[in-house]
Amino acid sequence: MKIRTEEITSVIKQEIEQFSGELEISEIGRVVEIGDGIARVYGLSKCMAGELLEFDTREGVIMGQAMNLELDTVGAIIYGNYLGIREGDTVKSTGRLLEVPVGDALLGRVVDPLGRPLDGGPEINTGITRKLDIVAPGISARQPVKEPLQFGVKAVDSMIPVGRGQRELIIGDRKTGKTAVALDAIINQKQYWGTPDAVVCIYVAVGQKDSTVAAVVETLRAQGAMDYTIVVVAGSSSPAPMQYVAPYAGCAMGEHFMWQGLEGKTPKHVLCVYDDLSKQATAYRQLSLLLRRPPGREAYPGDVFYLHSRLLERATKLSDANGAGSLTALPIIETQEGDVSAYIPTNVISITDGQIYLQPELFSAGVRPAINVGISVSRVGGNAQIKAMKEVAGSLRLDLASFRELEAFAQLGTELDAASQRQLDRGARMVELLKQGQYTPFSVIDQCISIFAGTRGVLDNLPLPHVHAFEADLLEYFATQKKDLRDKLVAAKSFKAIDEEFTTAVREFKASWTPPA
Repeated sequence: MKIRTEEITSVIKQEIEQFSGELEISEIGRVVEIGDGIARVYGLSKCMAGELLEFDTREGVIMGQAMNLELDTVGAIIYGNYLGIREGDTVKSTGRLLEVPVGDALLGRVVDPLGRPLDGGPEINTGITRKLDIVAPGISARQPVKEPLQFGVKAVDSMIPVGRGQRELIIGDRKTGKTAVALDAIINQKQYWGTPDAVVCIYVAVGQKDSTVAAVVETLRAQGAMDYTIVVVAGSSSPAPMQYVAPYAGCAMGEHFMWQGLEGKTPKHVLCVYDDLSKQATAYRQLSLLLRRPPGREAYPGDVFYLHSRLLERATKLSDANGAGSLTALPIIETQEGDVSAYIPTNVISITDGQIYLQPELFSAGVRPAINVGISVSRVGGNAQIKAMKEVAGSLRLDLASFRELEAFAQLGTELDAASQRQLDRGARMVELLKQGQYTPFSVIDQCISIFAGTRGVLDNLPLPHVHAFEADLLEYFATQKKDLRDKLVAAKSFKAIDEEFTTAVREFKASWTPPA
């Protein structure tokens, strides 16, 4: 029987094409020590800092990340149940960095820092991931912050304006309303949803009780804010590695929307609330001490500044060439007994573009939000305000600061001259006007009208208990009978051309207004 060489060649070719086996080379190490979310691994000589590691256990694969590269061992943190890992278990290096799923599928969901659902909903399969820890965009990729991010809170939008792309710290003792101010900002973005100015909100809860987080989610759902919000949770019962990584996960989820402009889509603006970074620093301190890094000031490791700076530097307003998206960061820091000069507060103050300081004494006195205008500041300033607000709120901060000083002086029982008494009366009414209920954001035009009435002295002879009733009726008056004048203000965003008309309308309303019984 004659065999042709062509046939043999074609059979060999076919066999080679069908052979799809690939040689896999990976480094294998072993666990030499495990405990408190930290593992020491021997044998991974080529492991890189921040590399993902796979721990092969009896309960399946558990992920970890290399944090310390030492002479003959690697210190790793565990993202999962470290109790399932035992000494001697094998560890494989992956050559990858930690990633998190991103995309529209996350909107309205409550997830853990690795993107796994915590709300009982279906699994999240977006097919898109982003690296958690990246280098922040450089100066050439950014542009100045000039668009306002309205909080809907009169005291903030008038005196401490925040712009899209800014980093504004919310700082104060526990139970002074820090989270409430941040939630007001999230709820106020509802007016922009579905428009080109839409803001995606990300609320990151670090080290909080599950009941507190559940109440926040319920509030956002009741206010209709969950449609454009992602809640990332690493609660007080979560391991320290999860609390450490949660803010980076939230930031990565937000960056996906911010960079959409480069993909030809409409870029979205993003608001990230980190509640709070004090607990992230505590979790990082725990990890660092377990990894035997030397403690520094107040037992925090020396790189705790870098921990927060590399997170907050990612907040930016991108240049037009990069799609013009933005990511605004609202980190929250809890102080002890009002001590803003402690290690972590001073770190974050120096990283951010300003701070909103909430004072326990004001909170106890019924001033809500309890903002201390003397210490609070926004370094972006008037760039992030509409003209109308600049015109009415220009001297408001100085007036309130001098009112506080005069009030302290008046408490001594000293007789005051007429000018000082007028200043006290005006200041008391402006403080009353700036008080605001929780989860009741005001549109920026309504805020301008309210503050216009206050700064023009219309409220000076009004009894303090009647201020809010007068304000509500005044806004109703401009929304109905004087809608044409309000529409002029909306169009011009300035009082300059209509100042006299507005003053006349406000005074006419006051003359005809009857206080509630």
